[in-house]
Amino acid sequence: MADLSLADWLDLLESRHPSEIELGLQRVNEVWRRLQASQQQTAPLAITVAGTNGKGSCLACMQALCLEQGYSVGLFTSPHFMRYNERICLNGEPVSDSLIVSAFEQIEHQCQDISLTYFEFGTLAALLIFYQAQPDVMLLEVGLGGRLDAINIIDADVAVLTSVALDHQDWLGDSREKIAREKLGIARRNRPLIIGEQDYPRGFEQMVADTGATALYAGKDFSCTQGDPFSVDLVGNAGPWQIGSLHQSSLLAINKTVALQALCAAGLKLDSGHSRNALNTVALMGRQQRLNVGGLEVILDVAHNPAAARALAQCLRAEQGPLLAVASVLDDKDWSGIVHEMSPVIAHWHIAEISDSPRASKGQYLFELLYNAGHSGDLYESIQQAFLEAINVATESHKIVVFGSFHTVALVLDLILAEGNSE
Repeated sequence: MADLSLADWLDLLESRHPSEIELGLQRVNEVWRRLQASQQQTAPLAITVAGTNGKGSCLACMQALCLEQGYSVGLFTSPHFMRYNERICLNGEPVSDSLIVSAFEQIEHQCQDISLTYFEFGTLAALLIFYQAQPDVMLLEVGLGGRLDAINIIDADVAVLTSVALDHQDWLGDSREKIAREKLGIARRNRPLIIGEQDYPRGFEQMVADTGATALYAGKDFSCTQGDPFSVDLVGNAGPWQIGSLHQSSLLAINKTVALQALCAAGLKLDSGHSRNALNTVALMGRQQRLNVGGLEVILDVAHNPAAARALAQCLRAEQGPLLAVASVLDDKDWSGIVHEMSPVIAHWHIAEISDSPRASKGQYLFELLYNAGHSGDLYESIQQAFLEAINVATESHKIVVFGSFHTVALVLDLILAEGNSE
C-alpha cells in the first residue's frame, strides 16, 4: 500500500467494501481500540452533533465561535463538496493530503482482517488526526442516525440533537419516533444533551429521560429572540446576550443558539463580543449560500428532504422577483414532499438526473412527478445543462436557487468556479 496518493486511497476504499453504508459499531470500534493502543494519546474535548437538518450550520457556528475565542478546533463533517479534505479541518482549514494518507496507512495497518466502509475509514482518519493534533475541542458530525453511526464510538462530553424529521427511513425507521430514538443514541448518561428540536415526536421527552443525559431544551431551558437585536439566554452563562441582528430563518437562529449553548455546556469560556463577531460573519458552503454569477444572484442550498425544503422556502418567500429552480435528488429522497414545499415559491423548474451518483433518481421520474402536479418545468440531460439554461433564460429580475442534494450543489459550484465569473 506504499506510495498511494489520496485519490488512489479513495478509489480503493470505494471499491473495496461492498456497501456504502453498514451501520454497527463492532468493527470500527475494534479498529479504533487497536489504534488507541498503538498511539496512547489523551482524548480532546468532544462534541457530537446529530440531526436530520441543521448539523452543518450548527457545527460551522461552533467552529467560528471557538476560533474567534482563541480555541484550537478540529472539525469532522460529511459529505464534501469539492475535495475530500473538506471533511477534516484543523483550525478552520482542510488538512493536507499527506496527513490523511498517513492516517489511512495507520488504519490499514490495524485493520488486518476487518473490513471498513468508506465512511468508517474517514471517521477513524479524522479521529486519529485530531487525537494526534490535540485541539482544544473536537466537533464531530454524525453521518447517519446516531446510535450505530461510526462517530458514536466516541463518548462525547456534549451531545447535540438539532432536529428530527423524516429522512433515510430505510435505515432509521419510518416515523419521527423511531428516527428520534436512533439519533438519541449519541447521548451519554450524566453528560449534557443539547436539543434544538422544538416540535417533539410522540414520547420524545421520555426517550430523552431514558438516556440519563442532562438535557437542555431549546425554547424551554435556553432560548433566543430573533430580529434586531438577536439575543440569546443560555444556561450557565450570564445573560441574556445581544448578538447583533438576525432576520434569517428561525432554523438558523435556533442553530446559532444551540451552538452557543453546546459550547457553554462543554465548559468553554465565551465572550459576548467575540461571539457576536463569529456569528455575524460565519458562512457555510451550500447553506443559503449566495453568489453573483454574471450579474444574476444564485442561491445554493443542500436541502434534500421536505423539512429542509420547508425551511428554505420560508427564507425564499421574502425574495424579490421570480425564482428559477435547478434541482435533483437521490433515489431515497421524498421528491414529492420536496416539490410540495418548494413549488409555492418557484416560477419554473429546471430538472436533471445527477450524473455522478449511482443513487440518483431518474430524471424522467422527477420530471413526470413535477408535470403531473401541474408545475412548470423542463428536463435536461445534466445538472450543468439545467443550470446553464436557467442562466440563459433568466432576466435581471430573476434569481436562481439550486437545491436537492450535496451532489446537485457541488456540480453547480464546480461549473461556476470553472467559469470563473462568480463573486
